[in-house]
Amino acid sequence: MRSSLFDVAARFGTAARTPDVEAGAAAEAGVTDAASPVAVPEPTDGPASEPDSALERILRGPSGLGTAGLRLAPRAEPPADHEPAAAPEPAADPESAPEPDPESGAPAEGTPIPGLYHHPIPEPDPARVAEVSRRIKEWAVEEAEVYPPEWEDQFDGFSVGRYMVACHPDAPTVEHVMVATRLMVAENAVDDCYCEDHGGSPVGLGSRLLLAHTALDPLHTTEEYEPAWLESLGSDAPRRAYRSAMEYFLRTATPSQADRYRHDMARLHLGYLAEAAWAQTEEVPEVWAYLAMRQFNNFRPCPTITDTVGGYELPADLHAQPAVQRVIALASNATTIVNDLYSYTKELKAPGVHLNLPVVIAEREGVSHREAYLKAVEVHNDLMHRFEAEAAALAEACPVPTVQRFLRGVAAWVDGNHYWHQTNTYRYSLPDFW
Repeated sequence: MRSSLFDVAARFGTAARTPDVEAGAAAEAGVTDAASPVAVPEPTDGPASEPDSALERILRGPSGLGTAGLRLAPRAEPPADHEPAAAPEPAADPESAPEPDPESGAPAEGTPIPGLYHHPIPEPDPARVAEVSRRIKEWAVEEAEVYPPEWEDQFDGFSVGRYMVACHPDAPTVEHVMVATRLMVAENAVDDCYCEDHGGSPVGLGSRLLLAHTALDPLHTTEEYEPAWLESLGSDAPRRAYRSAMEYFLRTATPSQADRYRHDMARLHLGYLAEAAWAQTEEVPEVWAYLAMRQFNNFRPCPTITDTVGGYELPADLHAQPAVQRVIALASNATTIVNDLYSYTKELKAPGVHLNLPVVIAEREGVSHREAYLKAVEVHNDLMHRFEAEAAALAEACPVPTVQRFLRGVAAWVDGNHYWHQTNTYRYSLPDFW
């Protein structure tokens, strides 16, 4: 069957709005407060001066297409992004930083990276944060048995409840937020136990990921072998977490949303494998190749389900449009570079070489660690400007209510993701580069 929105999606290049089509789309989506499309401003022709250094170029703030007025909903502007940022106070070491209280929802103090283009958000609702934090710990400890008691402090320090409430401000209920929260914890269990510092290894990673993926994308096999597969789903914490989180997700998601999520998780696992291959051969890839890996090994499964968490659906034929996919990809890439930047000092303390964008730039382009870090900030800012410009253009070209709402949801996820990284001083501290 062809969606009634198909013809609207096919006219992405036009600016015309058809009231009857839009009204019909709104009725189909159950949305009555569609946002007005956002116009993309024309680039200015004024002369540009050359910056004296990478730091000046960043601290001068954004300029050009995509840097002003591109908002899908009103958002407060960061007061320091257009003025030179003061040097932050030396950040506390993650091991000695005070632990945030997940029950109260009170954030730890944190300093945003100077010159990083971002949008501050209001503090997440503390009552909702406390309830999500309580429920997710109960699920992780008692129901899915995701982590042993000795990891409890790390789980609390992750502050996943505050993270997900910040990223999904339009979720209608706590249970909708929990859909995303369980999946986030499950994805981190796979990363920690299969790839990172809780028993992870690049050796044999492919088979572990494939078998875990069957907890998301079930095996269809013979009666003789199905019991062994089902038993395997409870054999370790990552598979238990994937299976349980996916069962909850399927209660809320439509079939097309579930298939979309499975696809993005396959992308994620492919990115894990590329990074593992480089680790095994001790190769530092070219910068462009690293960014290609990060387009797969990134946060994409999280913002792509923003409609499920919001209690509505962006129809499959609209979600699959190249313009929508480009917006999701740019948002996911930008948020992942945020992780590279905030986790930089944490990863330097880990044994071995941990690839992140500043490390790769320093190695492949022969610059200092400071210069590489500042250039990585520029890469993030460029991705953010491209994301906002593409999102604004899409909002104007396809004024369907569900598209408008989905774009606002993705933008909210981008902002919430930065908020969590900035404020989570239990995990992250900034390098002394300013």
